[in-house]
Order: sequence, then structure tokens, then C-alpha cells
Amino acid sequence: MSVSVIIPTLNEEGCLAEALAALKRQQPCEIIVTDGGSSDGTRWAAAGADLFLDAPRGRAAQMNAGASRAAGDVLLFLHADCLPEDGALAEAERLLRRPGVAAGCFRMCVRAEGALYRLIDACATARVRLTGLVYGDQGLFVRREVFERVGGFPPLRLMEDVFISRTLRRLGRIVVAPRRLFVSPRRWQRSGLVRQTLRNWALTALAAGGVHPDRLAAFYPIVR
Repeated sequence: MSVSVIIPTLNEEGCLAEALAALKRQQPCEIIVTDGGSSDGTRWAAAGADLFLDAPRGRAAQMNAGASRAAGDVLLFLHADCLPEDGALAEAERLLRRPGVAAGCFRMCVRAEGALYRLIDACATARVRLTGLVYGDQGLFVRREVFERVGGFPPLRLMEDVFISRTLRRLGRIVVAPRRLFVSPRRWQRSGLVRQTLRNWALTALAAGGVHPDRLAAFYPIVR
């Protein structure tokens, strides 16, 4: 199996080059950066990618655009501020070969010290194991034919990762790979650790209660 990595970007010049370097060490089939109209040096920072695409703004649209051009058997959707641990891509391939596995993600590790961050890491893993719901900063990986079967990411402004997870879990198990994905702490540090965590929980609960994610997007500010 071969892995195509798809990274949606919007003004990510500060972290994209580091993510690309970490990925290239693992020799994926290709790295595709899909940009939603960056006004900074993201295009320059993406020089290490195999393909740079301009796409309509919005992670769902950008990731679907990248998937439509991907050649790999496995699609890994990765945020630009996330760094996969060495061996992560090979682990994703191995897990997707298991019978009954529809998709998976990595063990999240926020790149900051402190017991509360470790609690966030543990809760993220527990959420996937208990509910099958993957957040984007955990690195969703899925076989391409399965992704195409479910129609890709739904056209939402927020929580496209959660809603595709709900569809994928009907087709099989969502697993957590033992390899880690190192996540930037910038959103928690900018908004406040407790405030951001409570915001995440509240928005997820509201969506589960029937509030459309597009209405909730206004309460989830962009952080760069």
C-alpha cells in the first residue's frame, strides 16, 4: 500500500516546512498541499511538497480537492501544524490491512509540558476508542476506496472530521495507532487551555444536539 498525505493550508508559512520535512523522512507516495487562498508565504513554504493545489477555502473542500488528485492507496489527512512520529505512516498502512478496520488516527501529543496537556492527549484517544469520532488534529487515515465510497468530507465549515467519522464507523472500526502525532499547542495557548478545551466540548455537544456545524463555525476562531 502507498500513502498520499493531504495537507489543507491557510496562512501556514510558520509551520508547514517543518511538517513537510518530518513527512518526507517517512517516504510517502506523495505529499499534496491544498491551499485556501493564503496571503503569506505558504506557497513558498510548500516547496517540499509534490503537488500544490489552489482550492476553494474550507478544510473540507480543500481536503476533497487533494484526495481527487491523490494516487496512493491510503489517504492521510494532516493539519499543517502536526508532526507525525517516525514510523507513523507505515503503522497506518499496517492497521488498514486488518479486517474490519475502516479508518484510523494517531495518538495525539500536544507539544507542551504539563499535566493538563497530557489529560487532553488521553481524552482524545479515549474519545476515538469509545465513540469512533476523530478530530482533524489526530490525523485521519483511510483507504482511498473507502473514502470515495462515503463521498469524501461533507461540505461543512466546521467538524467535517467528526461527521465523516460518523459515516466511516458504520463501515468498520476506527482504530488508534500507537504512533504519536505531535500537535502544536498554539490554539490552547492563544485562547487559554481550559477555555479552548471547554469550547471544543461545547461545540461538539451542540452539534450532537442538532445544531448545524456551519452555525457553530463563528464560535471557533482561526488561530495562526
